[in-house]
Amino acid sequence: MTTPNPYAPPAAEVQDIFDSTAPVELADRGTRLAAFIIDSLIIFVMWYLPIMIAVIIGSTSGQDPSTELVLGGILIGTIGFGIWCWLTVRAVLANGQSIAKKMLGIKVVRSDGSPASLGRIFWLRNMVNGLLSIIPIYQLVDWLFIFGEPRQCLHDKLADTIVIRA
Repeated sequence: MTTPNPYAPPAAEVQDIFDSTAPVELADRGTRLAAFIIDSLIIFVMWYLPIMIAVIIGSTSGQDPSTELVLGGILIGTIGFGIWCWLTVRAVLANGQSIAKKMLGIKVVRSDGSPASLGRIFWLRNMVNGLLSIIPIYQLVDWLFIFGEPRQCLHDKLADTIVIRA
């Protein structure tokens, strides 16, 4: 039978429709801080810790720290970093959340409430902010901006984003 079923549901793909009239609830400052700390711990455990352990063990075992053990630690750390990147990009693409933001139920959106793109989050919130962090006082000023009424850090203002409850 090659005729389509007239009672079958439509097969069209539908994109999510953004409702700009729906109110958004800004994330608490403490929740944002907790997400930052958890994300930092995750990257530390997955990337830096294997390298540090290998270097410590390699240097205390009486061998040259550039032995196979250290290279193995660097390899494991690099694999951990790759896994972290993959998980983070998946989470940001899915809903504008890092791993910790997903755990804590907050997400990054545009200031009008529409979804933020991976490029906006990566380039404007992270890369531009990272480059500006070369300026000695910038990081402190960036963090202090969260105490303003819109609860936006300076990197949020640069990227035209807000952090809301998911």
